[in-house]
This record gives sequence, C-alpha cells and structure tokens, in this order.
Amino acid sequence: MPDTVELPLLGVVSVEDILNARAHQAACGKKGVFIQTLGCQMNEHDTEIMLGLLIQAGYHPVDNMLAADLILFNTCCVRENPERKVYGQVRMLQALKEYNPKLIIGICGCMTQQPVQRKQMINKLKHVDLIFGTHNIHRLPELLHQVETSGQQVVEVWDEVDDIVENLPAQRADWLKAYVTIMYGCNERCTYCIVPFVRGHERSRQPQAIIDEIRSLTANGCKEVMLLGQNVNAYGHDLGSQTTFANLLRQVNEVPGIARIRYTSPHPRYFTADVIDAMAEAEAVCEHVHLPVQAGSDIVLRRMGRRYTRAHYIDLVARMRQAIPNLAVTTDFIVGFPGETDADFEQTLSLVREVEFDNSFMFIYSPREGTAATRLPNPVPDDVKTERIHRLIELQKQISLRRNQALIGSVEEVLVDSLGKTPGTLAGRTRSNKLVVFKDEGQKIGDLVSVRISTAFTWSLSGDTIEKQH
Repeated sequence: MPDTVELPLLGVVSVEDILNARAHQAACGKKGVFIQTLGCQMNEHDTEIMLGLLIQAGYHPVDNMLAADLILFNTCCVRENPERKVYGQVRMLQALKEYNPKLIIGICGCMTQQPVQRKQMINKLKHVDLIFGTHNIHRLPELLHQVETSGQQVVEVWDEVDDIVENLPAQRADWLKAYVTIMYGCNERCTYCIVPFVRGHERSRQPQAIIDEIRSLTANGCKEVMLLGQNVNAYGHDLGSQTTFANLLRQVNEVPGIARIRYTSPHPRYFTADVIDAMAEAEAVCEHVHLPVQAGSDIVLRRMGRRYTRAHYIDLVARMRQAIPNLAVTTDFIVGFPGETDADFEQTLSLVREVEFDNSFMFIYSPREGTAATRLPNPVPDDVKTERIHRLIELQKQISLRRNQALIGSVEEVLVDSLGKTPGTLAGRTRSNKLVVFKDEGQKIGDLVSVRISTAFTWSLSGDTIEKQH
C-alpha cells in the first residue's frame, strides 16, 4: 500500500495519520460521524437533525473524517458545481476504506431524490454503503442498522410524503441563532428549479409545534430564529384560512426571550399587505428581507415561470420600505437564462439601479435535468454569461458600498456572534443583517450591543460600542 493517500478536504495525508486517528477514535469508546453539508439552510438544518438522531444512537460528531466511523454527504442539486464536488470527494474516500473496512459512507439530500443521479451513484460509487433522500432522514438509525447487519448497500429514497415527523432531535450548530423549519416543499413551478421535484409539495407544520420548538430554543439561550421554507411566506395555505404566515410571525414575536426573527426564502407573489403589516408591527422581526427577483425583464420572468412582473416587484419593495423604515433588501439573480438578450440583461441592470439592493446573490444559469428550462431555445453562450455576471457584480458592489456608507454615524444594534478576524475584535450582525466588527471591550457572545458606525466597506461595517444593552 502507498505511504500517503489523497482525501477530500484534507489533501494528501500519511497512512500513519490515518492509523493514529483510528486508534484515538477507538479509544474514546464511541463511533464518530462526519457530515459534509452542501447547499442551503434547509440542508444545514437537516444535518443538525441527522446529528441529533446519531448522537441518540451512540455516535459523536468529529471534525476530521480520518476519525469517522460514518461519513455522510448531505447534497445539493440546485447548481451543477456541488454535484461535481460530491462525486469527486466520494470517489476519493474509497482509499480511506482500505484502511478502515468498517467505515460506512453515505449520500443523502437533494441529489439522491433525482432518479438519474441515484442510478449513477449506485453504478459508479460501489463503495458507498447507504443512499437515502430528503423525506426519510428520520429513518437514518434504522438504515444504518440495515447496512451493519446486511453488509450490503442500502438504498431507500421516498418520492413523496404527506406527513411531517415532529419532535426529531437536533444537534444545533449554533444555539444563539437557530434554524426552525416551518414548512417543507414547494408548489411553484419555476422552470429553472429542481426543488419541487426533490423536496415535494408544500406541507406546513402546525403553528403550535413551531411555537413549542422556539420556546424550547429560547429556554436554552437562543435569541434569534431563522424560519425556513422553500416558499416560506406560503406557509399555512394547506392548514386553513386562519393559519397564515403573517399570523405566525405575530405568534413567534410573543415567545418570551426571542429577540430577533428572520425568515427565508419568500416569494414575491405571497407578500400580502398583512405580511408587511406583521413585519412592521412585530418588534422582533428584523428589518431585512431577502426577496429573490431573478431577473429584471418581464420576458425572462415569464420564461422562468415566476408569475409576477417587474412593476409588481418594484411596487412591492416600495410598499415594504414605506411601512418598515431602514429596511434592507437583498435578492437573487440568475444571469444568462435561455433566450436572455442584451436588452433583457440591461433591464436587470436597470432594476438593480432602481431598487438599490443592499446585496445580491448572483448566479450563472445552470441547467438542471428534469426542469422545463432545459427545453427552452436560444441558450446564452458561456462567454456572454461570464461577461454579464461580472458587470452585475461590479454594479452591485458599487451600490452595496454606497448604502453602507450611508450608515456612517448611525447607531446600530448588533448581536455579538463571533470573534473578529483581527485580534482584539468581536463581530456580529445588525437587525438589517449587516456584518459589523468592533473592539472587544469585554462583551460576550450573545450580547446585544449598540455600535456607532465609523467605517463602511463593501460587505461590512466597523465602529465603536457606545453602550451595552444586555
């Protein structure tokens, strides 16, 4: 056998390091689990639940896959690059299995929900022991038992579910700021999006289950929750007329100890006046909305199946800013969608100038097998896509810097959540979700402090604390 092995995330490691890590892990008396998570906040929260289930089953998390008895890849399929990364990294693990034959390797998440991808995994990744999907993560301990007792590859992927399994344990990555899923799936049919095919139809949790979870979180020190859903402001459509997203925001706002409420990702079509009123009235709801627009051209929006117009979006943002002073607005863009002309792209640039987003997540269109957009004519050449996204990024950087500079001299409430990169500093987020760095003067992680902004950068702010609130 070779003296060294190349492994994902670690690069080239020596066989001695592998054997030492295995010996150390064996001495601790518990099985180690390492989960590599790709994708969105929903995937991150799924990982928290899987870790909770595995800890109950006798595992403990490790931060080095050399020490793992179980390695899971929680996958994303929204864009092509994460898929390539999964295949490359999982193939490399075959070498690790030669030194640890009892190692269990599993793949889960959105990629496994796609029949073509699942078949490819089964055929090309023979050393993978377990393949399961997004709908049955609660069965992970049982599936692992099947792997261990059968010695065979186990594949279990459910195409669709109706019921929601409540009260699953979660090993929170962060108890100060926590994810809370309020609904699963999506009923929209955006032509570029694979999510409805891998996450299923919309299913809302009962409001009391959500409130109970948040009460438990705040009792353990959580101050900020992020309400999650693929189409989060469509919450409650399947539960009756009185169960709405607006009412849920008001109920969460009443939970003792909750300081901040965020949510993602909403759809412009479901932003009713009542939702805007709830955001304005509920003290804990933060002055920030991430509102995906995707394109500034009505022609492209129709091709995307977004079912709103440029004018509707602009009017919505204007009404929100009127109701909620100092609202920060961020968004998503897809550049180079099939058939996007130079004139269409100029409409996107003009939308950015008109709305003045605080920040944008910008992506080059990536065709997803099984979506309607793959059948659209007139694909945009790669070099044109690249040139366009560079122009969009540069425009957004100018606007982001200008909007941050407008905050110089203002006093912002900051939730301290980490050490700053520079020694002697702390960092945190404003209610509008802007990163602020300031001098460490004895504040603690979890404190809410007032910071007077003195310097603005493109993606962050810095300043000086003027008082410690609590």
